[in-house]
Amino acid sequence: MSSDSQAAGPILGRAQSRNFHNQLIWTLGVDIVSGRYAEGATLPGDTELQRQQGVSRTVIREALKTLAAKGLIEARTRIGTRVRPRQHWNLFDADVLAWHFEAGADLAFLGSLAEMRLAIEPEAAAHAARRRTDRQAQTLFDWAGRMGDPGSTAETFARADLEFHRAVADASGNPFMRSISALVELALMASFTLSSPVADRAAFERSVAVHRAIATAIHDGDAEGARAAMRQAIEDGYGRTKSTFG
Repeated sequence: MSSDSQAAGPILGRAQSRNFHNQLIWTLGVDIVSGRYAEGATLPGDTELQRQQGVSRTVIREALKTLAAKGLIEARTRIGTRVRPRQHWNLFDADVLAWHFEAGADLAFLGSLAEMRLAIEPEAAAHAARRRTDRQAQTLFDWAGRMGDPGSTAETFARADLEFHRAVADASGNPFMRSISALVELALMASFTLSSPVADRAAFERSVAVHRAIATAIHDGDAEGARAAMRQAIEDGYGRTKSTFG
């Protein structure tokens, strides 16, 4: 990662499993994403990984298969297991995204996440305004109301925000919109870990207001209003994140 990277801290609700297989995947995944094992580098062999990690050869091989499926590594005959170039990594994978934040996500990476959200979520909101059911519209108001709870903590606010965005994706009627939920979750978790609006009354009220505006526009069938309000919510969140990098 770049020298100006800033750790985003633990991802809320994304705990590592105590299973040896999952722990090894997490460890190697973070090591690759952080650059400890650089693109094109060869990973240690099975024997060395056994010594380093204290796990069986079976666990190692299964972990490497998982990392290969995520696009991070490839095995080559007589060469060994190499780290693939970053453009081959599956950045929509929840684990790969989490490893970026564990390693310390830099502003460029967070900016790319924001760009992806801006390309997709405003359209999801517009579709939701055209397709939502009454129940889905009420769900949006319910989550916006929880965001506005005066007793909100950074964690409860973030959780309500995430559920709100998931509800918009559901209301869009497009299953592909919900498929990017891991990207949205990690972007939101980074935003709230770095700079939660709960700590700033004005930012808190602005965030609640813009989410209520999204819910209202979707309820009223106002596709353009929903699109604009969603864009504003994403830009505001990224603006708070960007301010923490100076």
